[in-house]
Amino acid sequence: MDTTRGDVLILGGGVIGLACALQLLRKGAAVRVLEQGTPGCGASHGNCGTITPSHAAPLAMPGTLGVALRSVLRADAPLYLSPRFDGPRLRWLLGFARHCNWADFHRAATARAAILQRSRRLLGELVRDEALDCEFAEEGELYVYRSAQALAADERHHAAVLDCLGIEVQRLRGDAVEAMEPALKPGVAGGLFHPGDARLRPDRYVDELARRVRELGGTIECGARVEGFATDGKRIAQVHTTRGAFAGERVLLALGAWSPLLGRSLDLRLPMQPGKGYSITYTRPARPPRHALVLREAQVCVTTWASGYRLGSTMEFSGYAEGLNRARLDALRRGAAAGLHEPEGPQQLEEWWGWRPMSVDEVPIIGPSTRWTNLHLATAHGMLGVSMSAATGELVAAQLGGNTPALDPQPYAPARFGL
Repeated sequence: MDTTRGDVLILGGGVIGLACALQLLRKGAAVRVLEQGTPGCGASHGNCGTITPSHAAPLAMPGTLGVALRSVLRADAPLYLSPRFDGPRLRWLLGFARHCNWADFHRAATARAAILQRSRRLLGELVRDEALDCEFAEEGELYVYRSAQALAADERHHAAVLDCLGIEVQRLRGDAVEAMEPALKPGVAGGLFHPGDARLRPDRYVDELARRVRELGGTIECGARVEGFATDGKRIAQVHTTRGAFAGERVLLALGAWSPLLGRSLDLRLPMQPGKGYSITYTRPARPPRHALVLREAQVCVTTWASGYRLGSTMEFSGYAEGLNRARLDALRRGAAAGLHEPEGPQQLEEWWGWRPMSVDEVPIIGPSTRWTNLHLATAHGMLGVSMSAATGELVAAQLGGNTPALDPQPYAPARFGL
């Protein structure tokens, strides 16, 4: 059996694994990435590519569970809970329900804001320093409201939370929003503009990360699905894959939604569930939005690039059920049609689904394992993997290099779950 060693063996070639690989290489580590498919083939591929400190507030808050339970009867609801029985998902939902209180909400929002704002600054520097060709633009993101009631609710909650966290949000009247975005149909009640947000094309960002990892001497093993582990006491000795066995002085688990499935082999019970998201990608319409948009009542994200146009979002908790849910794709189209003059591009290029790795407290799990001496974790970034990628890479590289991190690592530590 072929055994290959490296300073750091990274399990997972999505946006988090590759961002960590790049930062480790920049610090002089030897890196090998094991990816079951090709780089970025999972949730990194089809998301909307927005970089969003504005999304610091977690989903878990008083009332969220009731919304989820009512969605059981609506397959096209923005937040949808599949009615089928699933033991692991039920346990996760019970844990999630325990976090639906204001104390945990504010704790999670503070932790998410710190890593999001750090990552937003670093990502702009990374794109420039490494010459990453990924259509990065610092144009902000605009929430659009057609209901005065919905706008008032978000001004009281969403905007107020961002104010407390020091994240800029601008309140706009309907006429100002329509002037700012001619792509919108008339009848806008108002908007919330987040000038610190940005956007990029996520598949190209991942491709560029992979390119730089290889150029700096890192190795990416494609088609290497992890099948198990050989351990020696409290140490991971080998990782067995479909392409042979690999070993590293340190092992980084960055498998996104697959992390809890592989974690079981290491006696780790990661409190995570896949949150299924959808998107539809088109060629660019003649009258595209100038900014990344969130059409709030429909919960549809709209992103325009020079090379294309995408509708996305939604959150579906259906366990590890694969495949497209046509009702949810149709809901994206209806939501866009209600708000935009040209809701779809002239040519549809792709309908996509992917699993976001959702932790029970909606804070990523980053740091050393308490169970295995040479295992590090970087997972559970939820819908914000792209947004948090640069700061996650920086934090992991500092921790593995024995340096003081720029971020306080405590809120993200696996130890909070006994991992």
